[in-house]
Amino acid sequence: MTYEKELKFFRSILNNYRIHSCIITENDKTYRKADRGLRDFLGMEEEYDQLFCMPHESITENMICKITDVFFCNYIFIILPDTKPVSTFVAGPFIDVDLNQSSLMEIAEKNNLPVPIFSQLQKYYSSVPVYTDHDVVLSLFNAFGEILWGSTDNFTYKTINMSYNNQSFPKVVKNLEHKTDDALLAMQMLERRYDGERKMIQAVSQGMTHQAEQILLKSSAIMLEMRVSDPVRNIKNYSIIVNTLLRKAAEQGGVHPLYIDGVSSDFAKRIERIRSVEEGVNMHHEMIDKYCQLVKKHSMKNYSPLVQKVIALVDFDITADLSLSRQAEMLNVNASYLSTLFKKETGTTLTEYVAKKRVEQAAFLLTSTNLQIQTVAQNCGIYDVNYFTKLFKKHTGKTPKEYRESSVNF
Repeated sequence: MTYEKELKFFRSILNNYRIHSCIITENDKTYRKADRGLRDFLGMEEEYDQLFCMPHESITENMICKITDVFFCNYIFIILPDTKPVSTFVAGPFIDVDLNQSSLMEIAEKNNLPVPIFSQLQKYYSSVPVYTDHDVVLSLFNAFGEILWGSTDNFTYKTINMSYNNQSFPKVVKNLEHKTDDALLAMQMLERRYDGERKMIQAVSQGMTHQAEQILLKSSAIMLEMRVSDPVRNIKNYSIIVNTLLRKAAEQGGVHPLYIDGVSSDFAKRIERIRSVEEGVNMHHEMIDKYCQLVKKHSMKNYSPLVQKVIALVDFDITADLSLSRQAEMLNVNASYLSTLFKKETGTTLTEYVAKKRVEQAAFLLTSTNLQIQTVAQNCGIYDVNYFTKLFKKHTGKTPKEYRESSVNF
């Protein structure tokens, strides 16, 4: 493909809009995750072929085809030029109409969904991006079409509505109520939600951002429980739960509460300012990224609780008295014992560790501010400028002034 970079960039744009995309070929089953797990959950795996394979008969080259399924979810299909075997670009789902509770009840009724399934359907729609302004999505794909084919004159736009009367699309749910009774179904849904949360906690505790994102994407329809009628209040409530879960995940990953608390408090404040379901879902992805970064940067899982406290104290206030004697006094331990334990677990002495952290902070201040060198030294807990200069040169090979000048010149 001559447009591989452009395709990658376009998919990143769609991702920012929370529109999932994938590329499928004949007999490729990756499309089975394209609907965010809805058909898997409803026990209608055979319907994937109807939605994602049947359209190939209706789509031609140089065409952007929008298909709306019986759940009012939209998917965009594009046959990618110059691909062997022939590859189809699929984007979705997204919704372009406002669906209220009455609309969802009609969808459930027409598809013979039992009551527990209806509640899950509500959760599912809360996870799907909504763009009622058709021009927003259309303009994105028109721009991509111009990349593929050069001009809007060179391609067509087609819509297919897979309505309930469309005989080529079989009944969505086949005797689902005979598979299990409502009580068992509700229990299974609860188990799947808790399992999704457990897997997400495990991924975040290991700093595995991509895996946690995939779990959130796949399980969002199950995990987002509709507990109140107001969808915005509901997403706020669920965001509070997610923030709590990820906070515990970071702690489980060996991050000291001193690092976690600031991130957790910031999200707690922002959650109450959420104005839409989409904004809340976007924040969930941001939460995963932030907490995973905490684990990657500040995990102290391999250190003893005492050494964890020492490291946290150093990072918490680099300007404080961080001498061995003072820290031993604060932690109520013998100074010699603390020194030996710290060296054993970190491979460096406490004095060397503090000095290294202070030099790192000084380097940051020298390159990001115009503070006088004496002020920089004081903000790093060193009040003797001559000592600060010697210490800084020992670690960097340059005086503070030389370091700042070389940074500016670079």
